[in-house]
Amino acid sequence: MSIGRELLLQADALAREKNVTKDIVFAALEMALASATKKRFTDDVDVRVEIDKATGNFKSFRRWQAVADGAVEFPSKQIPLSEAQKHQSDIKLEDFVEEPLEAIPFGRIGAQTAKQVILQRIRDAEREQILNDFLGRGDELVTGTVKRMERGSAIIESGRLEALLPREQMIPKENLRIGDRVRAWVAKIDRQARGPQLILSRTAPQFIMKLFELEVPEIEERLLEIKSAARDPGIRAKIAVFTSDRRIDPIGTCVGMRGSRVQAVTQELAGERVDIVLWSADPAQFVIGALAPAEVSSIVVDEEKHAMDVVVDEENLAVAIGRSGQNVRLASELTGWQINLMTEEESTKKQQEESGRIKSDFMEKLDVDEEVANILIEEGFSTLEEIAYVPVNELLEIEAFDQGTVDELRNRARNALLVAAIANEEKVEGVDPELLKLDGMDTQLAAKLAEGGVKTRDDLADLAVDELAELSGIDEERAKGLIMAARAHWFEQESAAEPKEAL
Repeated sequence: MSIGRELLLQADALAREKNVTKDIVFAALEMALASATKKRFTDDVDVRVEIDKATGNFKSFRRWQAVADGAVEFPSKQIPLSEAQKHQSDIKLEDFVEEPLEAIPFGRIGAQTAKQVILQRIRDAEREQILNDFLGRGDELVTGTVKRMERGSAIIESGRLEALLPREQMIPKENLRIGDRVRAWVAKIDRQARGPQLILSRTAPQFIMKLFELEVPEIEERLLEIKSAARDPGIRAKIAVFTSDRRIDPIGTCVGMRGSRVQAVTQELAGERVDIVLWSADPAQFVIGALAPAEVSSIVVDEEKHAMDVVVDEENLAVAIGRSGQNVRLASELTGWQINLMTEEESTKKQQEESGRIKSDFMEKLDVDEEVANILIEEGFSTLEEIAYVPVNELLEIEAFDQGTVDELRNRARNALLVAAIANEEKVEGVDPELLKLDGMDTQLAAKLAEGGVKTRDDLADLAVDELAELSGIDEERAKGLIMAARAHWFEQESAAEPKEAL
């Protein structure tokens, strides 16, 4: 039998045995032949093998990649572009110059080496096919059994699929053993991993959301929606539910008859208690529901800081906070708002302090007496911008003010804002323009940062989130966004510095 015929028969047999395409087998064979051919050279060379899929005959080539003149780092695999163009006039950068090699006899290839390369490529192709089959189904939950334990993490087997459940993604105090039935959410897909490529989680908020989808048909039918979830894994969780169908009670639907649905989820989560909250488009109403069972007396919303001051009476304060701050922490994660709990007394004190600050600001910047400042505060004005730019009718509605007073107040407010803007411009004179261009940055904030010694993009990128929040007075969410924007060019530089693989 000819070598070519033998090679074709082997490729066909491997493709059938491993349930992969012949193209994959031929690619593995070409790699094995190239690997064996390289051993004829003492240097690290680049070899390409091409198999004729009709006859089984193959050709071998040594090749060099064309690089810019003066940029040759590996002479055994690279060639200057000018030299390459002498061999092939139309060659371009990163193209290859090839030189035919005498094909080594197939029988001289180390059988074990060739077999290992071929089988590894086929195993990789099998894993990829299994993974693609799973992804094609659109599943986000994996149900399987614990095949083995590795350093505290569990390898979950589901059919032909293997997945990794890391120790830190297991519910605390959960003691999984080999053979245990496990369900988990697909948190990540790592195609570069040599082992299991699916990374699972039983602690992620998405896991509890998917569990409710399994138990509540109305969610799959899109009559009901889970808007968000927050968890203290194994102890307590909150989910926010919503429906636009008035015939459906969203909370009752998730609880089920005699609590059957929520109990099924709780059992899967090792007894984790679940609070079901009604979602609302009104953030304040949403927060009130999320803090249940505590009763809220009043709420003050600060849109700029994305925070709320929530007032509860002394009797409800401990309930609102929860054990170790659990209730308020989960409510904050569920709603996405920073929640500041306080008593009536603390709220009154804070309001008085805030009012005193605003009054002093008005008296100084507008050059008015205490009586006028108090009138403005009582009418709901808290910033110079409001006085300068709200519709003039709103100021004229104040009984104590006539047209002349209103005009004078608006002029003084605008002048004060102009003076402040000029002062800020002076403070940012030494600030790097790239810092000012960042999304979320403004002149006032840049001036504050400059006072703290932060004048360049890299200065900002070096800060931690809590450092920036303390220095500037902005909330942590905005601080995080600014720092990530400041660091973006670092990642771009790293990406550009990575060597490109030869084609």
